[in-house]
Amino acid sequence: MTVKMTQTIQQERYLWIKPLNNKRLTYDEVLKTCPHSKRSLERWMALYKQGGIEALKPHSTEPKSQKKETSIDIKEQVIALRKETGLCALKLHWRLKKQGINLHPRTIGKILKKEGLVRRYRVKKVKYKYLRAERQPGELLEMDVKYVPGAIKGLKYYQYTVIDTATRWRHLEVFDEQSTHHAIKMMEIVREKFPHPIKAIKTDNHSTFTNYYLGANHRSDLTVKTIHALDQWCAKHHIIHYLIDPGKSAQNGTVERSHREDEEKFYQRNTFTSVKRLKQKIRLWNEYYNDLEHCSLDGKTPNEVLYS
Repeated sequence: MTVKMTQTIQQERYLWIKPLNNKRLTYDEVLKTCPHSKRSLERWMALYKQGGIEALKPHSTEPKSQKKETSIDIKEQVIALRKETGLCALKLHWRLKKQGINLHPRTIGKILKKEGLVRRYRVKKVKYKYLRAERQPGELLEMDVKYVPGAIKGLKYYQYTVIDTATRWRHLEVFDEQSTHHAIKMMEIVREKFPHPIKAIKTDNHSTFTNYYLGANHRSDLTVKTIHALDQWCAKHHIIHYLIDPGKSAQNGTVERSHREDEEKFYQRNTFTSVKRLKQKIRLWNEYYNDLEHCSLDGKTPNEVLYS
């Protein structure tokens, strides 16, 4: 015996309501095996009685037009801005609002989705609600070093990053060596540029920032025999130096997230013929970052929060 499977949704619906229409079975009897609800069966029966099997064809529930539909020129502006900046719907909302266009983030999201400009995640992300401690500017800054991808004329360079965890304001510098001398030099530059007193910094456990786990200090009692130069500098300027737990880079999450932004939106989109050109571009990129709206700042830029 050959069983013919349904090929369309229309045929599938008809097969479920056919015994109901012939009054061979009741709704309760059909629902014992039917994966659809009683409400769906009743709706399909009503459609069948009105227009026959043709009425069972599925139709899109998306409205053909709306009274307050977004105009085509605004849609094109949203799409162009997305392609140019790669910003999310919420950041596009803030950017357009400053230009006098008040468009809801969900509306922007629908426009991007319809144009195929949204990311497709294989697994739905679980969202957690965190209680974030409110900090004041200068209360805690994170510092880290990122390798500049590739070599310029055969030489390696390093990007030093210092970012304020309260305002997300940051400063970048490029040096030809990863050393304690350059870490201290970086902090001197930031201390001059940052308009608030710096109370504390946080780093990882690289020898550039600490000798707590290295050399003569690597003892069972963890007694520090010599004080690291960066710790001496911090003590001189009354700055607390925090260290993250070994192997826990997430504890330096603000600067790590900043480095991911640098990799995706700066280094992967630029090439450098000289270190001078690298420093010029990275200065412009840092200025752009400090003037970029941040979700963690409720649509404000780091400069707006820092100087407000």
